[in-house]
Amino acid sequence: MTTADTAGAAPVRVGVFGLLGSGNLGNDGSLEAVLRYLRTAHPDAAVDALCGGPEAVTARYGIPATRLHWYRGEYRTASRAGAVAGKALGKLVDVFRTAAWVRRHDVVIVPGMGVLEATLPLRPWGFPYSLFLLCASGRLLGTRVALVGVGAAPIRDRATRALVRRAARLAAYRSYRDDLSRDALREMGVDTAHDRVHPDLAFALPAPGASGPQGSPGPVCVGVMDFHGSNDDRARAGEIHRRYLDGTTRFVRALVEEGRPVRLLTGDACDATVVAAILDAVDSPLVTAAGADSLAGLMEETAAASAVVATRYHNLVCALRAGTPTLALSYAAKSDALMARMGLGAYCHPAREVDADRLLEQFRDLEKRSAELRLALAERNADVTRQLDDQFAQLTAALFPKTDRTDAQPHTHTHTHAVRKAP
Repeated sequence: MTTADTAGAAPVRVGVFGLLGSGNLGNDGSLEAVLRYLRTAHPDAAVDALCGGPEAVTARYGIPATRLHWYRGEYRTASRAGAVAGKALGKLVDVFRTAAWVRRHDVVIVPGMGVLEATLPLRPWGFPYSLFLLCASGRLLGTRVALVGVGAAPIRDRATRALVRRAARLAAYRSYRDDLSRDALREMGVDTAHDRVHPDLAFALPAPGASGPQGSPGPVCVGVMDFHGSNDDRARAGEIHRRYLDGTTRFVRALVEEGRPVRLLTGDACDATVVAAILDAVDSPLVTAAGADSLAGLMEETAAASAVVATRYHNLVCALRAGTPTLALSYAAKSDALMARMGLGAYCHPAREVDADRLLEQFRDLEKRSAELRLALAERNADVTRQLDDQFAQLTAALFPKTDRTDAQPHTHTHTHAVRKAP
């Protein structure tokens, strides 16, 4: 026992918050990393969630969960008067629902995710509004809200930027997954002098054993994305998507013509349409779709490959964590920063301007250096592990001040205490 409840006090009540259980594997992987930390360092904490997919979170992780929004059609486009009214009413109801949920907790953790950025399309009254309600409720009700290992980026839309800035200011604790994120918050007017930067939380998940081919060329994992540009690219979203899909398809076809097996990876349920389009266009038994439904599954897929080319940020994390040479189809600065941190900064290619011929050149160079890069990745992963151990130790000091320091056990990502699954 490591928390104050060993002395007879009530268990610490911990909430986790975010678009969890909604089909995004990166978000759920960040949640899993935090749950592993809590169940190792604070096993008596009572944990529940306010999230996008409560049924999925309860089924997978065995914790109680509540729906994030009162209005069930929150993420559907509202075209009819009734839907518009329902959304508007939901925004008001969610003020009280969020406050009531926050009141029941001592600590609320927002685990990772790009909650302070707009690198993908979103509206201010969507998740930015929900995050603001959370942080404002925490400040008003005395519940510590922690933004742990989150991503941030410059935001042009004034309303979105204002909500994100206010939410960040109201949080009791902030840490970031890269320096770019901390810099972006500082540029938005948030005092980040005491905030820390650590690797992405998903690097705290157990790494699979290396199983990819070490000699002759083997299978290639290609991580695809339903990519339409950023929040600022709405006017040309269709054009961006067509160019991305055409370039990626040409690259896959070129690999197949060389006799290379290709496994298509996704990171969100919406990516299935891109997989279907590539399978239809290439039409070869050498191209198959992976069915991984977790970051652990994605890591297993990437560990079995000779190389990975991927778009989604957490596809890249999985491949790098597995120690597999990786090339990024980069759609945001966070991808470039991640690749640079892991020593692969030279292997980035713009997702908005996929040039299949140039991509093939970069890919062949990546494979030529495979042995060297695998050794470098092993060293970088060891350093990342140490940094995340520091992150969790700092989190305990900041959020669990009553922890009995004499009994506390240091957290390590390699701890064998598994996330409990529901029966």
